[in-house]
Amino acid sequence: MDQQAIVDIIAGHAREVLPDLAAKPLGAADSLRELGANSIDRAEILMLTTATLALRVPLVALSQPRNIGELAELLARLLAERSERVA
Repeated sequence: MDQQAIVDIIAGHAREVLPDLAAKPLGAADSLRELGANSIDRAEILMLTTATLALRVPLVALSQPRNIGELAELLARLLAERSERVA
């Protein structure tokens, strides 16, 4: 799965958790915190996203990215690593 597809998944879950974002375009440069997501909202978005991607990752491992793009990059890397282990 490419990074843009993961950005779209994160954005979709952000809109689910924060309905005020429904009409706002979201992209890789956006920060969940700056969009108004508190720590509980961000944790929920991360849990929904990892479930969609079928990734089992401790949430603390996803705490470093500063924006949606960096998070998507990290998740894409984790997906690739999982694929390499399975292959």
